[in-house]
Order: sequence, then structure tokens, then C-alpha cells
Amino acid sequence: MKDPMSVEERDILNRFERGELRSTPDAEREIEIARRSARNTFNKSKRVNLRVSERDFNLAHSRAREEGIPYQTLLSSVIHKYLSGRLTDKR
Repeated sequence: MKDPMSVEERDILNRFERGELRSTPDAEREIEIARRSARNTFNKSKRVNLRVSERDFNLAHSRAREEGIPYQTLLSSVIHKYLSGRLTDKR
């Protein structure tokens, strides 16, 4: 039977079981932000048709597969984070 966890998930579980992981000082705040984002992500009220390049479309599909979510959810999350000021450059 195939392991239902990805390599990354298995690594996190192993590190947790060895006691190598610690909560962040503001874990409750981070959890609340994640909860609000999840609620807002699935609170659909308007439909949007958006044209993107084929390259960006393929990248969105690829990244969504990596994250294990539908590509529409990924794009919605990116737009939400950008508009709420939480999407920042890695630079």
C-alpha cells in the first residue's frame, strides 16, 4: 500500500516525533490568520474570467499540484494575499 504522506510530510512527522520542532512565539496569531484565509478562500461571491499567458497558466497548475490544491484556489489565494498586503517579494 502506498504511503499517503509525501516525503515532506513524512520528514515533518519524523522531526516532530523526535522533538525537533517548536511552536513559533505567535502560533495562535498565525493559526487565526490561516483560519481567516481558509474561510475567505471558500467564500465565493463573484466569478472572474482572467486571461493569463500559457506559461503562467502551466506554472499555476504545477504549483497547485505541488501544494495539493486546485489551481483556482491557488490563484484566489495569491490575489487575496496581494490585495491584503501579505504577499511580498523574496528579495
